[in-house]
Amino acid sequence: QLAELDAAGPRVRLLAAAESAGGLAAAEMTHAGLPLDPALHSANLTEALGPMPAFGGPTARPAKLQALVERVAEAFHTPSLNPDSPAQLLKALSTAGLPAHTTRAWELRGFEHPGVPLLLEYKELARLYSANGWTWLRAWVRAGRFRPEYVVGGVVTGRWASRGGGALQLPAMVRRAVVADPGWTFVVADAGQLEPRVLAAISGDRGLADAARAEDLYTELGDVFGGDRSKAKLGLLGAMYGQTSGEVGPLLATLRRRFPRAIGLVDDAAKAGVEGRVVHTRLGRACPPPSARWRRLVGGAEGEAKADQVRHDRGRFTRNFVVQGSAAEWALALIATLRRKLADTGAELVFFLHDEVVLHCPEPEADLVRAAVTESALEATRLVFGDTPVRFPLHLATVACYADAK
Repeated sequence: QLAELDAAGPRVRLLAAAESAGGLAAAEMTHAGLPLDPALHSANLTEALGPMPAFGGPTARPAKLQALVERVAEAFHTPSLNPDSPAQLLKALSTAGLPAHTTRAWELRGFEHPGVPLLLEYKELARLYSANGWTWLRAWVRAGRFRPEYVVGGVVTGRWASRGGGALQLPAMVRRAVVADPGWTFVVADAGQLEPRVLAAISGDRGLADAARAEDLYTELGDVFGGDRSKAKLGLLGAMYGQTSGEVGPLLATLRRRFPRAIGLVDDAAKAGVEGRVVHTRLGRACPPPSARWRRLVGGAEGEAKADQVRHDRGRFTRNFVVQGSAAEWALALIATLRRKLADTGAELVFFLHDEVVLHCPEPEADLVRAAVTESALEATRLVFGDTPVRFPLHLATVACYADAK
């Protein structure tokens, strides 16, 4: 393996070292655990949902949630409506004159009906109850610590995943119960607008790199669209995630003229995906090659329309792969560097979410930890991207409760 790494070159060797350090950090985070007050979380659940059901099994709902079900059913004139059943819900929506194709919240928000706000509220609270309710609390929180199992590189782009516990999707309600130990505090570091800045760095686009010097990249890019920040954000996210038609089309055309190397990089990655080729991240992680089924469909096994669709889907995937994967490498280098810098302190790395890290440290060490995070971000940028003018600013917060960091 060492011989293969030597032959692969310095970037792949750096990736392997960062992955190894990430594996150690993940194990240490599980061991340390994220401080979480179970009594406080239970009280928050009771306030939002009603008391924990004493009987009735896993399908029983807390009182406030059940009352909301009844209000939803009344609003849609369907007394027996079960809002957890997509089939029943779609039928009730259709009867009410709402031609929904799915029961997803983003589609429901487009309808005007007195029952829709109630339904959206129910869906949010029901998600809280099922994903982070009392059953979750009993299963995943021990001795005041939430200890999920992190999976380093669990996503094909190199992003982390978690095995059980929903660690990478902690809602605001849960964060309200994440409270530092007495005499300790959290230092929360969030790398804002990470992926657009990564695009500027890997493409070497001077114009986008200049914009990335600003604290808010989208505001800086807004000048390209007459000062409209929202258009700049929509256009750049469309370029990275493959939303290239409709309203985004003209915005993307403008970005192509102003930032040809940056937009050209993701366009080329998309073209490679459509053609069945493999693309790579900054440090050399390769995307999965096309499957045999993909090649069969592209060959016309189920018609030309299906062939066009699977080509398009893979192009969207490879377009984002080069950016998201390179961003994951920067974050991994940040963690590896930070872990080394804090080895002789009392600080613990207790949570990581793509572009955000949470450290738990004695209060007197907070300033030291903040400085170490800032230094680690600069070192990660140099390691992964070399001598780049692109800035990767961090929003740092020292808080007693995780929810207060935002």
